[in-house]
This record gives sequence, structure tokens and C-alpha cells, in this order.
Amino acid sequence: MGKQVILVASAMIFCVAIAPVYGQYYSETVMARPRVEKMTRLHFFFHDILSGTNPAAVPIARPNITDAGLYLSLIAMDDPLTVGPERTSTRIGNAQGLYVWTCKDPTLFGAVLYTDFAFTSGRFNGSSFSLFSRYPIAEIATAGEKIIELAIVGGRGAFRMARGFALTRATYVNAMNGDASLEFNVTLYHY
Repeated sequence: MGKQVILVASAMIFCVAIAPVYGQYYSETVMARPRVEKMTRLHFFFHDILSGTNPAAVPIARPNITDAGLYLSLIAMDDPLTVGPERTSTRIGNAQGLYVWTCKDPTLFGAVLYTDFAFTSGRFNGSSFSLFSRYPIAEIATAGEKIIELAIVGGRGAFRMARGFALTRATYVNAMNGDASLEFNVTLYHY
């Protein structure tokens, strides 16, 4: 028992003594070349499909209370992005991320979205931008002219360091099964 304690103590002292050697990091500050900020405008359609045998959005967590309904449900999504409003139009990418249904009051019902819009074809193939914003679903319970503004908080590829906004409106809403299609007009500022 005594030898084991000494062995463990020696190993701990060795690990603590060696940690500062490996705890250093590399850092270098250089003067960046001036970059020109670009502005890109995108127009596409987003289809959130909760129904059918192959849904694009699936609930992955729900609250442990019986009367919650959708309130506080966490949804994972891999929704198609298309050129036109029909689900069958040319696919240009995917919106992958999470959203959580918020607010108990049905008149204020909405969702908080974190989504990465990744493009898989065309000029921006391999690039994406990230959206993190509140989406007030109660305000667009039916397809119509109500336009919602969402915040763009980042990007990669052609949209590196993106910021901006997305203006979206519902083009199709099925209140019975939760399916919806949205038109997106996005303005990105990036380098």
C-alpha cells in the first residue's frame, strides 16, 4: 500500500512539474493588410419539413411536463434550400442547426434559431453563413406579406466574417403538421 501511494504521488508531482512546459502557446501579432468589405445579396427558399416519412426537422428534446405542447421543444434540422418556392425546384444547399420553441403565451409564440446556411452548388459552393435570431412564429401563422428580420452573425468561405440580416416571409404554412416554406432575401457584409 505504501509503495502504491508513493508511486501515485510521484506520478502526480511529475505531471504537475511538466505541465508548464507544455502549457505555453504560440502567439504572433502582425499588421493586417487593409481589406475591402464586400456586400452580397442572396435570394432563395427554405423548406422546414416536419411531416412525412423523411422529415427534414425532428424534435430531439421536450420538456418533462405534460401540458407544455411544443413550448420548449428542441428541434434539429437539415432543411433544403432551393432556388424557387417549390420543394422540387433546384436545390442549392441546406440549412442545418437547431431551434427551440419559446414563450408560453400563444399570441407571442416563436422560436430561437441557430442555423448554418451552407451552399452546395453554384458560385458559393462550400461557403456558408450563420444566423442566430428570434423568429416570432405567431406573427406569421399563415403565409402572407409579414416580413421578419433575422440577424446574421458569421460565415465561412466566400462569406468569411459575415454579418448582416435576412428578411424572410412565409410562402407556405401548414398549421396541422408544422411544415413551412420561407422566402429569404439576405444581405451579407463580409471580406
